[in-house]
Amino acid sequence: MQCRALDCMAMTSALPSRAALAAATPRTMSSMSSSPRALVLVAGLVVSLLSGSSHVVAADGHPDYADALGKALLFFQGQRSGQLPPDQAVTWRSNSGLSDGSAANVDLTGGYYDGGDNVKFGFPMAFTTTMLSWSVLEHGGKMKSRVGEARAAVRWAADYLLKAASQAPGTLYVGVGEPDADHRCWERPEDADTPRTVYAVSASAPGSDVAGETAAALAAASLVFRASDGEYSRKLLDKARDVMELAVRSQGKYSDYIGGDIGAYYQSYSGYKDELLWASAWLLRATKNSSYLGYIYSLGANDGVDMFSWDNKLAGARVLLSRRALVDGDSTLEPFRQQAEDYFCRILPGSPSSTTQYTPGGLMHKSGDANLQYVASASFLLATYAKYMAVSKHTFSCQGLAVTPKSLRALAKKQVDYILGANPQGMSYMVGFGARWPQRIHHRASSMPSVASHPAHIGCQEGFQNYFYSAAANPNVHTGAVVGGPDENDAFPDDRGDYARSEPTTYTNAPLVGCLAYLAGAYKS
Repeated sequence: MQCRALDCMAMTSALPSRAALAAATPRTMSSMSSSPRALVLVAGLVVSLLSGSSHVVAADGHPDYADALGKALLFFQGQRSGQLPPDQAVTWRSNSGLSDGSAANVDLTGGYYDGGDNVKFGFPMAFTTTMLSWSVLEHGGKMKSRVGEARAAVRWAADYLLKAASQAPGTLYVGVGEPDADHRCWERPEDADTPRTVYAVSASAPGSDVAGETAAALAAASLVFRASDGEYSRKLLDKARDVMELAVRSQGKYSDYIGGDIGAYYQSYSGYKDELLWASAWLLRATKNSSYLGYIYSLGANDGVDMFSWDNKLAGARVLLSRRALVDGDSTLEPFRQQAEDYFCRILPGSPSSTTQYTPGGLMHKSGDANLQYVASASFLLATYAKYMAVSKHTFSCQGLAVTPKSLRALAKKQVDYILGANPQGMSYMVGFGARWPQRIHHRASSMPSVASHPAHIGCQEGFQNYFYSAAANPNVHTGAVVGGPDENDAFPDDRGDYARSEPTTYTNAPLVGCLAYLAGAYKS
């Protein structure tokens, strides 16, 4: 999403639309910003020489991945909506959205805000849930004492999705709030007073994309809790089946049917076959019911891809299905293994079939809008597929370029290290990690005083004038928030108004959690 032109309404009328930014290719976006390379390198060198931190580099010379993992998980507490629990650690947040759903006489309290605004978008929230769940399932053993926090992050989202899918038969609620109205205001979630319109998909208003992603999320979360809470796990899986049936029975893109403006913010440009494949892959793993395998083959979702995101799930689905091919030896899934490896050949530097641009500093660059979401998702797939390869003693080649588990892990590590500060700017793009990190992130609650320090209501336009336009650092440190990141030249302005580079999102942090867990286990402090 991330294209928050209305947040910056008084700054410029020339900003590209949210839809245009989301659909733009890296090539289209590359002309939007530039930075003198030499100055960036000098600044980064000075910072790296003058500033050190025990939270940047561990004793073995690597970033302190365990510390970064703890911070990445803490971020989700700062994104919570609803009645906050007694053990809430992010104390500058308070209860919000306590009447959500009342416009439709249902209870839709809880869940996560996707980024720096106050709307609840079910599509990216479901993807966030799926990726947090996959992180726990594949790399939870390396999370050590943090695994409880990771499960809590999953459960906060899963509780909401279960609620959204259970309020009325044959209906899935997929959003709360009016995005355009919300983005005309700069308000804390606790003060939000724009309409809390409710959006839903059903047989008469299809949404196979959002329903498919929600089914995937519920199925993946059911696996997270299978051993620790069997009853809850069964509820999640039963509801995943119901939602999948809705996705398959009444097909269509939700943005074409639900009305309002919510679909324009998270429209699935890839269509919905990828979500149906993704959901079927998760239901196959959760149920071991071979009927899902038959449906997977009937979809014909064979497009080549070089990106994995909240919008396009093809690469993730293929990697997930490859687990069964490589680890379980199921030869019927070999075509998906080959497609997964085609994806890696499209992103590996030096691959003859690479279609991926890298910055001079070595960062994967897929979009001028919230690029680090694509980096985090790719890094997760790299680390996870490397695990499958290592277990099965498998290698492959990209037109003669030999690829081993070590090859994939090295690229994942390089991307994560860049995010954590090993870059020309000497800047950690995770708030609160390291000696230098973004101070003016595009996030309402972080940029405004907490309710505890400023109990009086802060109005819509007052928020813009006193806080959005302020050059001061955000008063609330949103620890663990990973922002959109630098441009294609490794430049980062640290500007609150630059939503494309300065806004954090849940779907950036979620895959990064799994990758950080892997690295924390592989490179112990």
